[in-house]
Amino acid sequence: MSPPVSGLDAVLLLGGGFIAGIINTMAGGGSLLTVPLLVLAGAPGNIANGSNRVGVLTGSFSAAATFKRLGVAGFAGVGRILGPAVVGSLVGSIVVSRLADSTFETAFGIVMIPILFLSLRRPDVEKMSARPQWSTPVTLIVFFAIGVYGGSFQAGVGLMFIVALSRSGVDLVVANHIKSITVFVFTCFALPVFILNDQVHWAPAFVLAAGVSSGSFAGAHITVAGGEKIVRPVLVAAVVVLAGHLLRIY
Repeated sequence: MSPPVSGLDAVLLLGGGFIAGIINTMAGGGSLLTVPLLVLAGAPGNIANGSNRVGVLTGSFSAAATFKRLGVAGFAGVGRILGPAVVGSLVGSIVVSRLADSTFETAFGIVMIPILFLSLRRPDVEKMSARPQWSTPVTLIVFFAIGVYGGSFQAGVGLMFIVALSRSGVDLVVANHIKSITVFVFTCFALPVFILNDQVHWAPAFVLAAGVSSGSFAGAHITVAGGEKIVRPVLVAAVVVLAGHLLRIY
């Protein structure tokens, strides 16, 4: 049974989730903050990782549905990447769910640093899309690998999808729709692995998801107003502090 959420933890998760939702919309890599926030609120590493998937599931569903309502044709291009990504996510979630909490926290702390740089330095997708497209075997391998990473750690997987889809010649807007569909579907397969291993605390998961959803809404408005320069330094500072905590540097 999931432990109750204290008033202080609820404030932390709602407020931190709100900030993470803004960052997710403006810079990407929101799970870099949400997973460590769950750890700081008292959830062991793998339970934090599993609980985070609840917000990932609801957020990706909302994004995919919104793109569809706006007429983006992502469903037409999702077929060839969905299979390998789902299989990869199952492999990744099964492997990571077997790690000790301390091992996961250390691994996640290490992973945070390169993903932070990927989040802050967005790739030139127009140049990437102009390169020769990948062959089918290369495409299958790449999206299987991304699925393994997404099933294991999740943080920054959306950026990886955008880079890979753009590199394979997909339009950026369509790539975002495909990414949202794929993340939703493979999270539908990955989340039950964490549930079956009793690695989801539902109360903090739902509280965090509420904060992230609100932050994502606000982040879209801030992005339009040109507030990205404000959020990126916050992301850098927060990730450095939280990575240091997970790696037990201080």
